Parts: sequence; structure tokens; C-alpha cells
Amino acid sequence: MTAEPTDTVTLLRELEPVVEQNVNRHLSVAKEWFPHEYVPWSDGTNFDGFLGGEAWDESQSKISDVARTSLIVNLLTEDNLPSYHHEIATTFGRDGAWGTWVHRWTAEEGRHGIAIRDYLLATRAVDPVALERARMRHMEEGFSNSYDGVIGSVAYVSFQELATRVSHRNTGKLSGDPLCEALLAKVANDENLHMLFYRNVLSAAFELAPNETMKTILEVVKTFQMPGHGIEGFTRKSVEIAKAGVYDLRLHHDDVLSPVLRQVRVFERDDLSAEGEAARTELANFMSDLDKAASRFTERRDAMRAKAAERGKILPQV
Repeated sequence: MTAEPTDTVTLLRELEPVVEQNVNRHLSVAKEWFPHEYVPWSDGTNFDGFLGGEAWDESQSKISDVARTSLIVNLLTEDNLPSYHHEIATTFGRDGAWGTWVHRWTAEEGRHGIAIRDYLLATRAVDPVALERARMRHMEEGFSNSYDGVIGSVAYVSFQELATRVSHRNTGKLSGDPLCEALLAKVANDENLHMLFYRNVLSAAFELAPNETMKTILEVVKTFQMPGHGIEGFTRKSVEIAKAGVYDLRLHHDDVLSPVLRQVRVFERDDLSAEGEAARTELANFMSDLDKAASRFTERRDAMRAKAAERGKILPQV
């Protein structure tokens, strides 16, 4: 078995033809859309402060508390784009096909935060002061890539983009507002196309360095965190979001990890060394344990919802 390329310069060079092909593919299928078309501007009114408008009050919001929480988490996650751009530009570079992708991805991600914030403020769905303070705190923390090298970065975003797509789509459904759902469907479609790009590059990395890629995927799957995990109160918010079915262990296992692992043929490969096989076995065991944990979570949630229904209380859920 020939030595696998693992240094960043070699991997970037050898993957560049695949990156170029997938940039061209992305540009051919990505559809232009405009955030302003999904914001009900005529509903907007001035807030208190410099313009002397009306102060925000929770009664003005037409969405549930958990939908508001999910929208805020999604928005604050998108807000950290400068840090994300820095991380991928540092890893992938700003030249050639890699650089073309880095800048295109950044431009597309930028409109997500614009669109969601404009919608939330125009509809008075959130406290604008609390939202701005939360944005400042979160962005001051920044974001650092937890995985070294090209393969680690590509593996992480392959899962993360799909996870974000699931979160946006389900948040839109939970909102109860057809306009919000339409807006977040647009955002989710962008995220899906980004996932396809990264997943295709990850597949190519598997062909170049199967054992290194297998070990890296194991590490990423075992330690995966959403990019917004640094948001203040994220653990409490994520539990609330999971209880509503926006993003939970079952979705993480079934709709995020499993599809990517299947598409890159993790459990079908026949080109692994003993070290790579050991990583695959550990990955299979981890996925099995995660599946069991997801089942326990959904069972407890179903029981909680049943008890709430007996008391005549309807819990928000997707």
C-alpha cells in the first residue's frame, strides 16, 4: 500500500481538480434568491430609542417561545460568519478553485443572517436589544476549528452543513408562519448544496487517503458539536429545541450522520489497513450506541408529551 498524502499542501493540490469540478457544479445548480422578498416590511414599526417608537414586548411576537429560541440560535450561529470565513480561508487558501469556493460560500452564508434578522425585527418576533447583546457576546467569543488539516475541516463541514439544513427546515415548520417557513426553506436549500460540495470533496479525500480519512471521520463523529455551541445558554436552548423535535439525537443519527457515512461508503470500503479497519469498527460501535441513546430520548419525549396531553397542555413540536 502506497503512502497516503496527509500534509496540507499536497492534499490541497491533489483535491483541487475535484474542488473545481464541484464549484462549477454548484454554480450551475445554485439559484439566486433575495432576502428582502421574504421580509414583511409593511409589518415593521419603529422601536423605542433614537426614533422614539414603541418598545418591544413579548406579546407582539406571533411565534412560540421555542420557535423564537430556535430562530435566535440559528441566527446567532450564522452571525459568526467572519470567524468561519477566517477558518476556512486559512485552511483552504484564497487562490484557485479553493479560493473561489471560500468566497462564494461566504457570500451565500452572509445572506442567511441578513434574511433571518430582517424577518425577526420586521415581525417583532424577538427583543432587539437582547438579540444585539447576544450577538455581541457570541461574536466576541469567535469560533475556532476543532479539527486540524484539510480532511478534518472537510469532514466536519460535511456533517455540519447537513445538520444546519435540518435545523433551519424544522425551525421554519415550528414557527407556524408560512413566510418564515418559506424563508428558512431557502436558507436550508443553500445549506444542502454546501453539504453536497463538501461531501463530494470528502469522498475524493477517501480515495486519496482512506485510512487517514476513516480515522478523521471517527474523530469528528465522536466529538461533533454544532458551530453555535458557544452561544450563551446553548445547552439549555438545545434541550428545548430537541424536545420540540427541531434537532435531536434521532435526527442527528438518522438524518445527518448516517446519510453522509452512507454516501461516502464508509462501511463498504475495501482499501483500509488494520488501523483503518479498527477506526471503522469503533465508528460502527459508536453509531450503534448513538442509535440506542436516540431511541431512549424519543421514548422519554413521547411519554412527556403524552402526560402533557392528559393535562390538556399542547407542547410545541415540529
